[in-house]
Amino acid sequence: MDNYRLSSMEKDVTMRSLYSRSPGRIIMTLKHLLSRLNINKLSRLSTVANYATRCVLTTLRKPENCRNVGNPIGSLGFSRFIHSRQESAFSGAKGVGSVNVDLDDDDLVMDEFLSRFVWIMRGKLTDVYVDADKEEINAMLRIIVGKVLSEMEEGRLGDLMASASESEEFSEDLWRTVWEVSNVVLEDMKKAKKKEKMKKFLQSDNVKEMARFAGEIGIRGDLLRECRFKWAREELEDSEFYESLERMRRESKEPEVKTQDLESNVEGENDDDDQVVALPKRSGNIKYNIYGLDLSKPKWAEVAENINESEGSVWPQEPKAISGKCKIVTEKILSLKVDDDLTPLIAEWIDLLQPTRVDWIALLGRMKEKNDRLYFKIAELLIDEESFQSNIRDYSKLVDAHAELNQLNDAERIIRKMNEKGIEPDILTKTIMVHMYSKSGNLTLAKEAFESLRSQGFQPDVKVYSSMIMAYVNAGDHKSSDSLMRDLESKSLKPSKDLYLSLLRSYAQKADPLGAGRISNRMELAGYHPSLESCTYLVEAYSRKGNPDQARSHFDEIIKLGYKPDDQCIARMIAAYAHKNLLDKALHLLLQLEKDGIEHSVATYSVLVDWLGKLKLIDEVEDLLGKFAEKGVSPSLDVHISLCDMYARAKEEKKALQALGVLEANKDKLKPEEFEKVISALMAGGFQKDAERLNQLMTARGFKTSDKLKMTLHAAEIFSSKKPLSMK
Repeated sequence: MDNYRLSSMEKDVTMRSLYSRSPGRIIMTLKHLLSRLNINKLSRLSTVANYATRCVLTTLRKPENCRNVGNPIGSLGFSRFIHSRQESAFSGAKGVGSVNVDLDDDDLVMDEFLSRFVWIMRGKLTDVYVDADKEEINAMLRIIVGKVLSEMEEGRLGDLMASASESEEFSEDLWRTVWEVSNVVLEDMKKAKKKEKMKKFLQSDNVKEMARFAGEIGIRGDLLRECRFKWAREELEDSEFYESLERMRRESKEPEVKTQDLESNVEGENDDDDQVVALPKRSGNIKYNIYGLDLSKPKWAEVAENINESEGSVWPQEPKAISGKCKIVTEKILSLKVDDDLTPLIAEWIDLLQPTRVDWIALLGRMKEKNDRLYFKIAELLIDEESFQSNIRDYSKLVDAHAELNQLNDAERIIRKMNEKGIEPDILTKTIMVHMYSKSGNLTLAKEAFESLRSQGFQPDVKVYSSMIMAYVNAGDHKSSDSLMRDLESKSLKPSKDLYLSLLRSYAQKADPLGAGRISNRMELAGYHPSLESCTYLVEAYSRKGNPDQARSHFDEIIKLGYKPDDQCIARMIAAYAHKNLLDKALHLLLQLEKDGIEHSVATYSVLVDWLGKLKLIDEVEDLLGKFAEKGVSPSLDVHISLCDMYARAKEEKKALQALGVLEANKDKLKPEEFEKVISALMAGGFQKDAERLNQLMTARGFKTSDKLKMTLHAAEIFSSKKPLSMK
């Protein structure tokens, strides 16, 4: 530096006054200074000159992705860091800033640093010296960059601010600007490096796998994007942590290498000495303490081995690569049909691949995508395969899959296989059995599985309780369902609203208004407010019970709550009036609803058809049938039952024949009480043979004939004095 240092007067004229003198004088001074620079002196700083000139000349345009001071945007990665703090720099502390150079990319990193540095400094100089042309700005930049590079070569960049007051070349303001711009550039390069690493980890296999799984369970959009960045950031932090450990390991080895070199040099100098000096042997074992744990004990070696074994079982293994003949056999297996024999191809595939559990799971995954039924068949075969290493969870998954598809026989076959092999169903399997048997209506087996769960000390959740309660409800055992509901509420478990509504519907269909009211009160205590559906069930319960006043009270409550009664609710209210034959009140209600803009539809028409049919108002009923045509809806099975009842009692043979034909075509949908209603009407109309034929259809369905109907049929056979009319 001393060989090319300028005189004190030149220094004072140039750099000290960059920010304190007028732009014109500064420009002229820089020109004068550059013209007097000795080429021989500058040749000693070839590296500095090359970098400075190249950066100044190549940054006449803004470098790609480079940011200005006001809006920083990172660009390329770098491996040179200058760690410093301005406060420490002013205090003059040594070693606060340091430069770590990656020798592999040294030129690229230096070019990137200087390109960014020159671009920002050019903007600052241009803002200060507005009248200066491009050559004058370039001349200033050459001097500044040359000085910065010389300081970096001597390792004193971290002490720039500390020595700013002692510098005679740059003013303190200029040094401060250089310091700030350098920190901005380094921060940008750090962010750019981190951004590049984040891009790499965003495309890593682990992050992709987690994102795929998140997509499968329903995570989409911005939430999935945030999760993916979070996982990539965690991968980056782990990578940086292990890199820091590796760097610490290398740094810890450097003193040892230097010590060994020093010892070898000392031994070389003392080769002539006959005396041999040896270190005393260490007594005892070396102790390794990490966070207070003595890891030198033998038990930690055993722990390490156990950890390795557990990681080997937990860490997912990759399936074997399938190629050649094995690939051909695999394609044949995938192309099989359900009725084909799988055994030969499966045996050949085992001989070729020698599969493990991972290979079997991969094959099953491909099979499930192509053919579900074949997947179940192969999965059931694999339970007995030794290489598959089946466990109880495989059995429970198969049982659950069959149960969801209502394949009760297949599910029970898997359960029998478990019992044959001595595998006792666990809690998860029994929970699946409760849901399966409750859904299929097998109350005995559902109750057995439920009691088995409680006997093992397992506390059933709300879903298990709900399935069991619905099993009792569907079986008509309201007492047991009510008891189980109280048990559920006593365990501080909140039943779902759907469960309450199911119980309400059951009580309503059984014409039990007291039970329905009790469920409605408990529903409100649980925090569920009355809804249109719950109030409709109360109206239905009182309607079926034959209490039109209470039904009307709950109907009016619906309107007070601000709900608009739907067609089903209106139909239940009309049915309540029909039970007491209050035709005037029913007509008044329909007119009032029409006035309020509430329309009724098919369900209400069906109730009116049945009511008017009992009154034998055939013309009015046929007018109502035209309403169905206007709505574009075919009459329901209930309407045909009412028509058959009306025409049979009115002895309208042709029309009764048409209605009866519809009922016989839908005999599988008829309930016992509906069979008896039609049979009674046929007997009342004198159609004994048709009544007996329908009774046989009822018996074939497994329904028992009531005692009253038996007496009617028997009496018709004995006391019939004249031949009955026949419809066929």
